[in-house]
Amino acid sequence: MADVALVGFPNVGKSTLISVISAAKPKIADYPFTTLEPNLGVVRYNETEFVVADIPGLIEGASEGRGLGHRFLKHIERARALLVMVDLAAIDSVDPYEQQRVLLHELAAYQPELLDRPRLVVGTKSDSAVHDWEGEQISAITNQGVRELVGRLATMVHDARRAEPDTEGMVIIRPHADGAKVERLGDHEFRLVGRQVERIVALNDVTTPEALSYIDHQLKRIGVPRLLTRAGASIGDVVRIAGFSFEYREDS
Repeated sequence: MADVALVGFPNVGKSTLISVISAAKPKIADYPFTTLEPNLGVVRYNETEFVVADIPGLIEGASEGRGLGHRFLKHIERARALLVMVDLAAIDSVDPYEQQRVLLHELAAYQPELLDRPRLVVGTKSDSAVHDWEGEQISAITNQGVRELVGRLATMVHDARRAEPDTEGMVIIRPHADGAKVERLGDHEFRLVGRQVERIVALNDVTTPEALSYIDHQLKRIGVPRLLTRAGASIGDVVRIAGFSFEYREDS
């Protein structure tokens, strides 16, 4: 779903950070569970472009389903890397080290392999911190440490991508039933069907450039352009996905 998943308690500052480092404009408010669905933002750093997902806040017991925990954790398992965020200004006085312990425990309880993903841990709201924290700190309000953090995320994503096995050929030749397949509707019209490809489109606002960039990135990732080429699609043909129509452009 994304290259980096932002993981933290409710109100840790995930939505604020993604609004600062990308063009995404999530709803931001100071009450629990402001974010109920992942917000996606495309981040560009030098030559690296990657997608960041603002995952709804986790609470203790999330791995057992508390606070819609399973629903939120499911989004995290699709990310290449994790940014664990701890609140240095938590009004409930939860120590940031305890926040980190709880978050990592919930990830491990849900899927132990999540702790093997590349990850960074950062303390947020350094401009109003009330807790000590020896690790990296940022403030999305003053931009303290934000650019340095984005640079480290870009490097982490780059390394994670390079470490992945090349499975694109298998996906294209024998697409998984949950992925995508092409149906020809006419001489210049095709339809893409499959749970994965339809979900990519259905969960995003196709009227915004950021969402379209994310959709394009995800469709390329699962091999859709080559599927269309094999099916005989040409530049300018209409491609229908989940009730939406797109103009086909050759993969660059």
